[in-house]
Amino acid sequence: MDTTSGTLGEALQRLHASGPEFKGFLSNHGPMAVEAMVRNGQARTVHRWLDTYEHKLEDVPRARAPITDADWREALGDTGRVTDWTAYFGGQVTERPWHEVLAEWWPRLLPGIAGAATHPVIRVGHAVRSLLTEGEDGVCVAELAHALGYWAARHLLLPTAVRPAGDATPAAALAALPRVADRGLTPVQGYARLPQTPGWLETTESLHVPDDPEAVRGRLAALVRAATLNYADHGHGDGIMLVHAATAPNAVLRTLPALPRELWADSFAAAWAAASAITALYAADTPLPAPDAASVTPEEVFERAVANGNEHAIKFADTALDVAAASEDGDTRALSAALNAVRLIDEED
Repeated sequence: MDTTSGTLGEALQRLHASGPEFKGFLSNHGPMAVEAMVRNGQARTVHRWLDTYEHKLEDVPRARAPITDADWREALGDTGRVTDWTAYFGGQVTERPWHEVLAEWWPRLLPGIAGAATHPVIRVGHAVRSLLTEGEDGVCVAELAHALGYWAARHLLLPTAVRPAGDATPAAALAALPRVADRGLTPVQGYARLPQTPGWLETTESLHVPDDPEAVRGRLAALVRAATLNYADHGHGDGIMLVHAATAPNAVLRTLPALPRELWADSFAAAWAAASAITALYAADTPLPAPDAASVTPEEVFERAVANGNEHAIKFADTALDVAAASEDGDTRALSAALNAVRLIDEED
């Protein structure tokens, strides 16, 4: 390993000694944040950041009983079986290539993308990016097993099935989404309000899903962009929770190259359903201006997120840099969104 990938491996080994959640339901963002830091030129700060972050983490939960190919459906969505699930996927990626395991389990897990506020799929996206970048690294393969295990344990369906079949663009559909009336809800509480929120299902189903896989990739990138820019204007609704409207679909976008192309359309539809739910729950009703990023480089934006220290600021900046890199004509709105996250999350902390 070179210095960068070696740092990531060391950090993941440290984090695998802890469970995927703490304080009952808060997600362990360590694997996601350190991967983003390494990928964006901040490897030198990883262990120092972890020294602070890991104090809040908890031990790996007690295992209950092995999960098998014959009984896995009974354990799907059972949060008490997360260690059993991690062991199951650890065995799977030992016996078979990781991309085969991912291709088999992705369509099984995808309907439950909303579980744990979309953190499991985000963790999978970071793990897959590492594998596509680093190659067959054992620690990164183990991280994929942890991420898939977390997703299986936290698998949760939205209360209403979403079947996008309209002709709207991601930006137009996102802008038209109504808001859930009650504020300050947990994701599970909020999801339960979606069927009674006037216009939410109709607007969510107004999106167009292309048939061509390459068009799907482009449409998913457009969704990530729209959700990132939406945060710039509406992130003050909930500075922490709204980041997932962008980071969850970006995790799916990062995973597409490792998936069979016939799974791409369903992946986009699920990513949009999750993003629309998070937006309806946590985006502010009216916009406010974001910080100006015209004189700031992407590297400086990410450095500010790392200096902030909050894992959500780091992950969102990572996604915003993806959007900025794909933007044309020097568009800095994604960087403004990242600076807004640093500001808002700093205020909330």
